[in-house]
Amino acid sequence: MTEAIRLLDIRDSALSSDEVLAAISDPAAGGTALFIGTVRNHDHDRPVDELSYEAHPDALQHLRKVAERVCENPAVIALAAVHRTGVLEIGDAAVIVAVAAAHRDVAFAACRRLIDDLKAEVPIWKHQHFTDGASEWVGAC
Repeated sequence: MTEAIRLLDIRDSALSSDEVLAAISDPAAGGTALFIGTVRNHDHDRPVDELSYEAHPDALQHLRKVAERVCENPAVIALAAVHRTGVLEIGDAAVIVAVAAAHRDVAFAACRRLIDDLKAEVPIWKHQHFTDGASEWVGAC
């Protein structure tokens, strides 16, 4: 189960979809699902200039638990998840998750579960900065 976890990280440097895809590459995989969460220029009809992410010191342990649960499905061949911290600009990748499986339906479902559970359970907080000078914390699980 845990051998399917190929890459897990929370880092303050730019994320690479190439790195994530390379980590889960496997000749047994017939389907690969990739999700990239990017910083958008608005939230709830308010323009956003930038945002920052902060992670609890134990966030990587929480991410590992989420990944292990997703890998309980024996059809999951490989999994990777990376999340960015620090200040991000519009268009930057904030999170990248990917799953490889023998078939696409498993890859899609496992990738969806991975990002949904990551957002719900891993203690990473987003601080949005709006163009009008206001800011707010979002998504504290």
